[in-house]
Amino acid sequence: MAIVINMPRLSDTMEEGTVAKWLKSVGDKIEEGDILAEIETDKATMEFESFDEGTLLYIGIKEGEGAPVDTLLAIIGEEGEDISSLINGGTESSSDEKSSKEKVDTEVKSEDADSDEAETGYSIPEGVEVINMPRLSDTMEEGTVASWLKSVGDDVEEGDILAEIETDKATMEFESFYSGKLLHIGIQEGESALVDTVLAVIGPEGTDVDAVLNNKSGGSNKKSSSEAKKEEKKVEVTSEIKEVSKSVTDGDRIFVSPLAKKIAADKGIDLANVSGSGDNGRIIKKDIENYKPSSDSKPTSSSIKTETSSSKVQPVSTALPSGEEGTEEVKNSNMRKAIAKALGNSKFNAPHFYLTIEVDMDNAKQSRVQINSLPDTKVSFNDMVLKACAMALRKHPQVNTSWNGDTTKYNKHIHMGVAVAVDEGLVVPVVKHCDLLGLTEIGSAVKDLAGKARNKKISPAEMEGSTFTVSNLGMFGILEFTSIINQPNSAILSVGAIVEKPVVKNGEIVVGSTMKLTLACDHRTVDGAVGAQFLQTLRYFVENPVTMLA
Repeated sequence: MAIVINMPRLSDTMEEGTVAKWLKSVGDKIEEGDILAEIETDKATMEFESFDEGTLLYIGIKEGEGAPVDTLLAIIGEEGEDISSLINGGTESSSDEKSSKEKVDTEVKSEDADSDEAETGYSIPEGVEVINMPRLSDTMEEGTVASWLKSVGDDVEEGDILAEIETDKATMEFESFYSGKLLHIGIQEGESALVDTVLAVIGPEGTDVDAVLNNKSGGSNKKSSSEAKKEEKKVEVTSEIKEVSKSVTDGDRIFVSPLAKKIAADKGIDLANVSGSGDNGRIIKKDIENYKPSSDSKPTSSSIKTETSSSKVQPVSTALPSGEEGTEEVKNSNMRKAIAKALGNSKFNAPHFYLTIEVDMDNAKQSRVQINSLPDTKVSFNDMVLKACAMALRKHPQVNTSWNGDTTKYNKHIHMGVAVAVDEGLVVPVVKHCDLLGLTEIGSAVKDLAGKARNKKISPAEMEGSTFTVSNLGMFGILEFTSIINQPNSAILSVGAIVEKPVVKNGEIVVGSTMKLTLACDHRTVDGAVGAQFLQTLRYFVENPVTMLA
């Protein structure tokens, strides 16, 4: 039975999408989980995967073309299957598209229900939808529910945000594509589960959820025995909101989500001073992020008062200090585990070597002052380093490569990764085609991406595709350090602080400003001489900023 795939709604504000690239062609075999196409939304370009298997029989929207949400995108079915009625029905009008989709969906559901009924004696009622943990990035294997924005018993409309889900790259909002009542929550706040684990059930009020979940694990959609055992351990349906409470001095209770409580603890925020915007005054994540302490906040009881007296001499105690030993184990986030895995693989598999140079920054400092004196212009030293790296990579393509075992991939484009520290670790937003951008454009792009990363609003597409990475710890006063290569890159540059020190110029000792740059190279693709030549070119551009203004 052919399956109609329409243009998906990939963001909460998306009304239409553009097919940036098809990764499959008509006639190709499709497996569940295969990436069909890259779709450009109003926010980002995202990979769109197939949730069905079969042969790609028809492509309804060509590369570069845009179409509203729910327009016929593709048809998957059996090879040689007659799909003319679906194509005709899908191109007449938007209403015909919708009815055609509903017809196919109904037939598919009917077929699945017949199969389920044959094996279990039960068919999932019409209008009931079982929602699984989604795959929100290309490398995501499991997700953690950071917070639920809906509770069991709430009405859900198509497009409503159900939950915030933490992937290996970011925390993302997950919206519902269905309308109905939220009947069941399968993964509680703070809990992790593999992709495709039952996340929630939406449907009409009064639905027998236990029967639906039993059918889900026992019918034609049966999982493997290990997954089935996990689904058998489902949590009973409850209309209560999972809350963490805390007693306060006036006898009231503070209702707060686990994620908000964790963030508040990390930031040292007293929950008694925070106003909640959630249901029943519940404190949620955004309340903590937007909290600003009042100027008249009273000092805490832990404030230390000291008194001195010149007329009294305190006896010296000979007793040794005593204290309690203690440890605390904190669950690693998906981001932290992903960082550990990626950097471990890079360090242990790629033979690193390091090259360091010291760069004269006097001209760079003077040039930056002149550039920033222009209206609406703000350029940092890091922006200048990024531009210099991009120009140097153009002259040394061997550094702009990736190791692929039997081959080395030479990247003809230059996408600069910029390491950004966030609360839970490190992310690397990517400035695309950095060599084609001016200094102010690079500065604006970095500021925008870094802001999104720190606010957990960055999309996976904005953190993919780097060919070279820059990590800067100069703002923390670090003079020199080495970094682990961000694979599949072949190199990463570590940028230290700018310091004033005695230097020799024209045979005289004068005060100068210098900065140390350390290049980590993958010796499989970059040899020592190639790395050294790259640094020489980089030094020239940084020490002569006028060359980067052309």
